[in-house]
Amino acid sequence: MMFRILLACSVPILWGSTYSVVNLFLSDLSPFWVAVWRALPAGLLLLLLKPGKPPLSWTKMFQLSTLNIALFFPLLFIAAYRLPGSVAGTLGATLPLQLMFIQWLFEGKRPDPKLLLLALVGLAGIVLILNPSADIDPYGAMAALVATAMVARASLLLKKWPVSDIFRLTAWQLTLGGFMLIPIALFFAGAPKMVNTTHLPGILWICVVNSAFAYWAFAKSIKALGPNVMSMVSMLNPVAAVILGVSLVGESLGTLQWLGIGMVALSLVLMKFASTPKKKKSDGLMTVSKAR
Repeated sequence: MMFRILLACSVPILWGSTYSVVNLFLSDLSPFWVAVWRALPAGLLLLLLKPGKPPLSWTKMFQLSTLNIALFFPLLFIAAYRLPGSVAGTLGATLPLQLMFIQWLFEGKRPDPKLLLLALVGLAGIVLILNPSADIDPYGAMAALVATAMVARASLLLKKWPVSDIFRLTAWQLTLGGFMLIPIALFFAGAPKMVNTTHLPGILWICVVNSAFAYWAFAKSIKALGPNVMSMVSMLNPVAAVILGVSLVGESLGTLQWLGIGMVALSLVLMKFASTPKKKKSDGLMTVSKAR
């Protein structure tokens, strides 16, 4: 049981390391090609480990691959290149908040008053993180929030298209999304820059460890521990991003930003506890869609 918990905890910690790895090893590469290097080899490796047809129709797979990989990955890395990892990680963790507001605006689903209050606390935290005195890159902040919105949209699609084989779903998303990323990278960044030995640790980390291994561990953990436990464990993602950003990259944040990060984290933790008795299906879909 302890191994299962440790394996589950490793997933959001690895995903939270993305921002620091980019700053340490990949800062001179195009974010679009870094997205390709992360997605396509990892997807092909996962398909080698578990070959088979996609668990959804090709039309649905292409929709999810577009949102979760072809759009999400470039935006994620643009945020990683333009923002401190602690800020990018916290903004990326706003998925539950965005899901709530998207469902309210477009589906007329009124949120629980307690959850709405917690969402407003999180929104206030975001305002503090992005306060003018912090001199945060607006394009990076927008990329982080839009990237999370892409995942939120994919979550709503998965709510209508439940799938049991998470591993194969992720493998096909990474593979299809990786192929779709190639023309996008060529258009926005031109031919890829030659990867050298300085880049290699970062490429191997985001592809093999952060994607292939982490997605395998995610699929295994969600089956072993259930979606509710994984939903709680996912809070380690922004925590890891903040700790690694400060300790490894030497990021320095202002008092208001630290307060904002604390408010976002508190709202998300309390939201997890407040929504635990709710329908498990909804929680599971939210967790599945966080896979990255």
